[in-house]
Amino acid sequence: MTQATIQFQRPATPHPESALWSQQEVEALYDLPFMELVFRAAEVHRQHFDPSRVQLSTLVSIKTGGCPEDCGYCPQSVHHETAVENQPMMTVDEVVEAARHAKANGAGRFCMGAAWRGPKDADLEKTLDMVQQVKALGLQTCATFGLLKDGQAEKLKDAGLDYYNHNLDTAPDKYADIIQTREYEDRLATLGKVRGAGLSVCCGGIVGLNETREQRAGLILQLANLDPQPESVPVNNLVQVTGTPLDGAESLDWTEFVRTIAVARLTLPKSYIRLSAGRREMPEAMQALCFLAGANSIFYGDKLLTTGNPDVDADRALMDKLGLQPL
Repeated sequence: MTQATIQFQRPATPHPESALWSQQEVEALYDLPFMELVFRAAEVHRQHFDPSRVQLSTLVSIKTGGCPEDCGYCPQSVHHETAVENQPMMTVDEVVEAARHAKANGAGRFCMGAAWRGPKDADLEKTLDMVQQVKALGLQTCATFGLLKDGQAEKLKDAGLDYYNHNLDTAPDKYADIIQTREYEDRLATLGKVRGAGLSVCCGGIVGLNETREQRAGLILQLANLDPQPESVPVNNLVQVTGTPLDGAESLDWTEFVRTIAVARLTLPKSYIRLSAGRREMPEAMQALCFLAGANSIFYGDKLLTTGNPDVDADRALMDKLGLQPL
């Protein structure tokens, strides 16, 4: 008996790193048969990374609630009736203790988030000491403080910040459906300030916002065509929160999320692709497929700003099952 073999046409050469991706090219990746797509992404992953290593980041909200932005997914917005209350900023000692705890649990990067449109100069000054002391612990440092004004990125860099996170959230043509209080170009301007200060960029987005596959491809397209590409790319699966406009959004099929990870890996071959919000709702087998498809970073700890995350013991157990080690 002769076994039939199905051959899928592969490009003769990889996509040139210097060439911009097109919407059509990214959509074509999404349209590949699922197993072929994951296989291709796994191949590219192994060309640039050790597939047995996963980068661990811990995210702490240093200022929770009371945000003036109206992001439709966010329970911290003052525009939405949610259970999240406006809280004062954590003290430096509280942040440093949280960082010590994260390091003891195996995290290599400590991310600080604040519910602001952007930091006032007085707020920023308070965070500089946090950055300095967390950096002194031997951790990589990351901050997500919203839109930056001229000179603020340089101050963060001088304090020892390694990464600045500022997500594009979604495709340009979907953006106005999700956020009305800031423009898409505002996000690009902040990314420009971050690059100009010599900081590494952490930039990704959210899927499950009632977007189309074409819009998911549009988000990946924007990330892939940033020059240079982001060093870290968090991919969030919407966590629906009661009181937010996106509560009740149609859930994304698990295969579509894995496809998004694979397409991100193929188009951003040298970036760390991070499984971010929504991972607590993902079965272990789904997470395993994401790692196979090129994810090599996770948020590590029991909470992401205001939403839940798998606890450390559960993550360690899963990593042991899969033979994965912290980077």
